[in-house]
Amino acid sequence: MASKAVYSHRDPMLKKRDDFEDMLEERRNSSDLRYALRCYTPVLYKGLTPCKASELKRMVLQSDQLRYVINQVCKETDMTTDEVAGEAAAILEEMAHRLQLSTVRFFAFTLTKVFKTLFRSICVNEEGIQRLQQAIHNHPVVLLPSHRSYMDFLLMSYILYTYDLALPVIAAGMDFMGMKVVGEMLRMSGAFFIRRSFGGDKLYWAVFSEYVKIMVKTGYAPLEFFLEGTRSRTAKSLTPKLGLLNIVMDPFLKGEVFDVSLVPVSISYERTLEEALYARELLGIPKPKESTSGLFKARKILSEDYGSIHVYFGQPVSVRSLAESRVNRSQFNLIPRHIPMRPSEEILSFVNDSAYRLVRAQEENMVLKPWVLLAFVLLQNQADGQSRGTALDELTEQAAWLRDLSRQYGAFLHWPDHIPHSEVVASSLSLHRGLVRISEGRVQLALEQVGGQQGPGETHSAITPEEELLSKAVVILSCVSYRNQALHIFIRPALLASAIHSAASNRKQEIYNRFSFLRNIFSNEFILCPGATLQDFEEACYLLLKTGTLQINQQEVLITERGHRTLAFLTSVLDPFLQGYQVVCRFLCEEEGLAEKQFIPGVRKFIIKHLLTGTVRYIEVLSSDLQKNALAALIRLGAVRKIKGGEEQGTLKLNKVMLSSLEDTLEGKLPTQKSVVARL
Repeated sequence: MASKAVYSHRDPMLKKRDDFEDMLEERRNSSDLRYALRCYTPVLYKGLTPCKASELKRMVLQSDQLRYVINQVCKETDMTTDEVAGEAAAILEEMAHRLQLSTVRFFAFTLTKVFKTLFRSICVNEEGIQRLQQAIHNHPVVLLPSHRSYMDFLLMSYILYTYDLALPVIAAGMDFMGMKVVGEMLRMSGAFFIRRSFGGDKLYWAVFSEYVKIMVKTGYAPLEFFLEGTRSRTAKSLTPKLGLLNIVMDPFLKGEVFDVSLVPVSISYERTLEEALYARELLGIPKPKESTSGLFKARKILSEDYGSIHVYFGQPVSVRSLAESRVNRSQFNLIPRHIPMRPSEEILSFVNDSAYRLVRAQEENMVLKPWVLLAFVLLQNQADGQSRGTALDELTEQAAWLRDLSRQYGAFLHWPDHIPHSEVVASSLSLHRGLVRISEGRVQLALEQVGGQQGPGETHSAITPEEELLSKAVVILSCVSYRNQALHIFIRPALLASAIHSAASNRKQEIYNRFSFLRNIFSNEFILCPGATLQDFEEACYLLLKTGTLQINQQEVLITERGHRTLAFLTSVLDPFLQGYQVVCRFLCEEEGLAEKQFIPGVRKFIIKHLLTGTVRYIEVLSSDLQKNALAALIRLGAVRKIKGGEEQGTLKLNKVMLSSLEDTLEGKLPTQKSVVARL
């Protein structure tokens, strides 16, 4: 580690962000039908030759790449060319969109009614819309929204239609096709359907990748997909999936287009529609299958208030600029373009780094509402054993303190400054009244709700301790999903605070080693860019220096008198994750020959037992997301190995010495730390 104590990071407080406009305001004051049927004349890509969806399919089926793969499959399977080509046509028919303006107009009318009922406002940065319009005109555009709700892609198309922008074609999972009528309507509003995994299906991959690439090369329409691959059930950003990003960059890398514009979009919900559904999924209660009847049963949500949505269209990112001095494109001149190539290590590294950068851009423009900070405080107070809750004035003071800290760390916070803190807090508590209880001036999480509603003449059977715990866990995990929205603000300072807290001395090098260890362990849990450990350490040091929490010289890191409160808060941010990973290590140390599919049920049962006996403090460690991330980290570090073939396929081989060392190190038992750090 460099020993220079100079931190030249640009102050996040100086980051210029656009203002928002409420797009629902005009909708509330004008005819919905006139809006849906208005003249729609979007700006299109300057190089576009307009073509129908059917023409797009013809171009795919006649492409050199697909013909090459069809010939390869014929040789491998003894099928005729016509049979394989027919199979390719069937795959494309199942996959392709059929974008029709009439369906979009229907959705525009219907969604206006729904949005005006559900949301107080939908706020959009209009400067971002103007940048996007310019980008669509100049280059093929790829829209990359964050993904926290089913509402996301409907919302994106609605916004683009409202602002007279070209409608996107959207990559959607096959599960939506199970919704029959709605699935077909989504197809006619621009969705194309892809399998969640392709396995080794060479033909499917060729049809899919060629379909996407032709849309990019022709500038047919803005392409939209979710970098995270699926909805985040925890409101934390997920590790980006690289397949689609690799495909959309390919035409630039092969010199088939001059540039491609990647536009990160941050969608922030004040209250998430799927709040309790996600919590139950994380506890092992399967999600309902997508169906049209299920959609109609969900109509009861129309009587609820879901607050506001903020949608921030980020700066378009040029693939040409990203690739400059990173990628030698001459390598693509050596092989004909139509022959599929496995990406080189250089390309994979470039795409991976770009994906992390884009997800960070999404995070930085997420708008945090006051409830996010209140959830932080309420969860920490609950974990600290404040069974009577927190006095309302004390909660307000804690939230206001956290507001100031998060702003100093560069948070994009929507906290009205012209309204007294007490009113802001009261409004947030009211919106989320299903998760909190206020009694005698004290606020606490609504953990006493057990067993659901009791009908007339009904009696509840006795509730087991386990059922009561899981009922509480639904509320806890719902709150955690809001707290998680701000984790990207605090994670680097929190890693540093935990490193300081558990290091044996205040020596800077030792604290850096500890920081590096923790960052490595949690790199499946948070968006931490590969190879940026020193940069993250310096950023954390800068923020804690700037806020007067630390004094740092060449050799030592010292806590200031006023820094103890900040450091205590930051340490507590990471505590649930530290305990979760410790418990997973402990569980695996007690297991023999565990099958991978038994891991989640087994560790859940283990955690429930320890929560009921009080040896585990944080109910949120029941989250299957945390458990899966912990296992992924242990596999990456070599403490667990997956058997991939033979009789033991799917079995987890456990290095118990290493698991035990990791558990001790996570717990802060420092004698074993050096050996584990060295091993990692």
